[in-house]
Amino acid sequence: MLDVEQVRADFPILSRRVHEKALVFLDSAASSQKPRQVLEAMEKAYEECYANVHRGVYTLSEEATNCYEAARDKVASFINAPTRRGIIFTRNATESINLVAYSWGRANIGPGDRILLTEMEHHSNIVPWQLLAQEKGAELVYLPITDDGLLQMERLDDLLDERVRLVAFTMMSNVLGTITPAREIVQRAHAAGAVVLVDGAQGVPHLPVDVQALGCDFLAFSGHKMCGPTGIGVLYGKEELLEKMPPFMGGGDMIRHVGLYESTWNELPYKFEAGTPAIVEAVGLGAAVDYLAGLGMEAVAAHEAETVAYAMERLAALEGLHIAGPPADRRGGVIAFTFRSIHPHDVAHLLDLEGVAVRAGHHCAQPLHKRLGLVATTRASFYIYNTTQEADRLAEALEKVAQVLRRAR
Repeated sequence: MLDVEQVRADFPILSRRVHEKALVFLDSAASSQKPRQVLEAMEKAYEECYANVHRGVYTLSEEATNCYEAARDKVASFINAPTRRGIIFTRNATESINLVAYSWGRANIGPGDRILLTEMEHHSNIVPWQLLAQEKGAELVYLPITDDGLLQMERLDDLLDERVRLVAFTMMSNVLGTITPAREIVQRAHAAGAVVLVDGAQGVPHLPVDVQALGCDFLAFSGHKMCGPTGIGVLYGKEELLEKMPPFMGGGDMIRHVGLYESTWNELPYKFEAGTPAIVEAVGLGAAVDYLAGLGMEAVAAHEAETVAYAMERLAALEGLHIAGPPADRRGGVIAFTFRSIHPHDVAHLLDLEGVAVRAGHHCAQPLHKRLGLVATTRASFYIYNTTQEADRLAEALEKVAQVLRRAR
């Protein structure tokens, strides 16, 4: 199990006070906080060995290149990728998904083909496929969910007909916290002849991930949700697919030879990394991977399971509070809820006055909210630095919200 107090000591921002109250940060599903190990690694990169990468033969450039490429090796090890050539650095999970849609999708999806998604997807795993389907004359189909936020797996084989070329789904819902049966979906999709992309934006920071055991063709995730900086994300892809895909963007570093009228492309992974990359951000991501690997992802998952189970029990006892999604043993560290007749934005504002930071809105998942008959929810999301005492703070603050509402009436 995690030594949570030691973990908390690594995050300087957690010592802040908000509205004269100790900060309770419960919005890690949007973006996690950063440990000092990540902050110091990035500061050191800027102060001691900053230069552009892959371009210079002088000492600083070679050192910067080594640091940048070392981060790629760390990421490959973290997800057990079979080769570093399949680790593409992007800006975030959204760009990773768009890369696949623009490059693989435009080369392989045609009129009458189908792309299978689920009803619980983030907009980043819906909109790129909508654009592709509209351009190519393809069709989107959706695996539905149950009222309690689980995938209707009994419907999967019916939807996986010969027209489905791609299956794209989330490893963990950013609203419901639902942990999907990813390996089973990948296996059944492959049996039907489909390529599979997994949106790991919520899964990779919170669960042990082994892409070889999972078997997916593509995996997308972001650094900023896993203790790393913004501006750096990852696309893992199987080498044989990436080799056949055309470049996503053109420019420097992704080329081998440029003439006036034609060019040839660099080897993997650089074929998909045009221009000056996010060098120091990659160093920060490497430090974040080191940090999480040091904690152990099994321990991370176990801590969140314990914390969210406790939090759900506390919140369920509050009159007028409804938690969306599955029971605690089927979800990660995310709890989206409605509270009495108070708009989620008002709930979030009143919680902030108590020093509790949560997210309110549709969380970039409007189709999911519509499926559940909701316009918006309040979302509390837990991570490695959150405690059961902070779950108590959330519950106590919600009780104060109810008191404010009663007084207002």
